[in-house]
Amino acid sequence: MPRICGVDVPANKQTWVALTYIYGVGKTRALEAVEKCGIDGTKRVKALTEEELSKLSSYIESNFKIEGALRREIAQNIQRMKEIRCYRGVRHIVGLPVRGQRTRTNARTRKGPRKTVAKKPSVKAQKG
Repeated sequence: MPRICGVDVPANKQTWVALTYIYGVGKTRALEAVEKCGIDGTKRVKALTEEELSKLSSYIESNFKIEGALRREIAQNIQRMKEIRCYRGVRHIVGLPVRGQRTRTNARTRKGPRKTVAKKPSVKAQKG
């Protein structure tokens, strides 16, 4: 597996698809990088030369924020929102959906498994 920007990318995939394995590089950025470096995007990664790999790697590192730096920036942004107690920050703290989704139903991914609350006994059962 060739390494691009410190990430092992699959050798048998097309170059632009393999670049999407790097955190912070999606389809649009992968196609842009391939085009700017003058490499055929449909060429398999295993067919690339060392020069082409280094050219891709240096272009991506100099023009995009990727991997650790991007993860760190996102974590800092979330931490800042929590500290200033903005709406989104509070939703992060409480563990509820942040982007306006409904929570009456669904939202199980954020809320976790259901916590069943026992039903109150009926009035008839109390008088008996």
